[in-house]
Amino acid sequence: MWSLLCLTLLFVGCTTAGTPEPVSEDVLVGIVGGNSAPQGKWPWQVSLRIYNYYTASWMHICGGSIIHPQWVLTAAHCIRKRDADPSSFRIHAGDVYLYGGKKLLRVSQVLMHRDYVNAGLGSDVALLRLEKPLDFSANIKPVKLTSGSLEVNEKDECWVTGWGTVSMFAPLPPPYRLQQVQVKIVGNDLCEELYHNASGHHNRDRRIILQDMLCAGSEGRDSCYGDSGGPLVCRVAGSWNLVGVVSWGYGCALRDIPGVYARVQSFLPWITGQIKKFS
Repeated sequence: MWSLLCLTLLFVGCTTAGTPEPVSEDVLVGIVGGNSAPQGKWPWQVSLRIYNYYTASWMHICGGSIIHPQWVLTAAHCIRKRDADPSSFRIHAGDVYLYGGKKLLRVSQVLMHRDYVNAGLGSDVALLRLEKPLDFSANIKPVKLTSGSLEVNEKDECWVTGWGTVSMFAPLPPPYRLQQVQVKIVGNDLCEELYHNASGHHNRDRRIILQDMLCAGSEGRDSCYGDSGGPLVCRVAGSWNLVGVVSWGYGCALRDIPGVYARVQSFLPWITGQIKKFS
């Protein structure tokens, strides 16, 4: 599967500071073409951390979204293995500065979607249960989950946020402030055509952009390495709705190659079912 995907980079730093870590060649792990986000504008954005023994610190690997006082939604590929130990993760919330000294939150449970194999095959979502419920404030709030009937298109105002690289070869510089960029939704049929063209039609007999995926972005405006698991939100009827989870793509912000997201709408029954079951 992965050999058919044509990312320029085979080895990319997944962290925005410290020692880089290897990631799969087509997994999006930063914001390209964006700018610094104001404090409190995206209060659901979190950073997922793992411990880095080289720097003796908890390092950013992915983004995520607060969807409930005790639950964070991220990408399954950020978790890496189905039996991941919850104690190996921490969550940073409530600050646009990545290493701003905020107390990190412990994770008590990790739930990877049962159908997940790899990002290119879909079902790239996972839930993290926090050890203690969050105290909501101006800088920590949940995002509204898209409704099952909501259809977004290129006319909707949509943004993606994260602490990832600011180009395919440039990490986010200090002070590691959250970045934001407005992106356009690309319909699945058009996105499928673009990805078939980009792959040289090697996948002619197999669909690349599945129904549980959503595409967004354009040349110079995209998510990139370091943003995986983070939110794609669209403003609908005056409120922000979580419509996508940063998942994968060919490179970052390239012409006619939008980023690919897990379509939150497709996973609403699973998300609500798991939260009800384990809360």
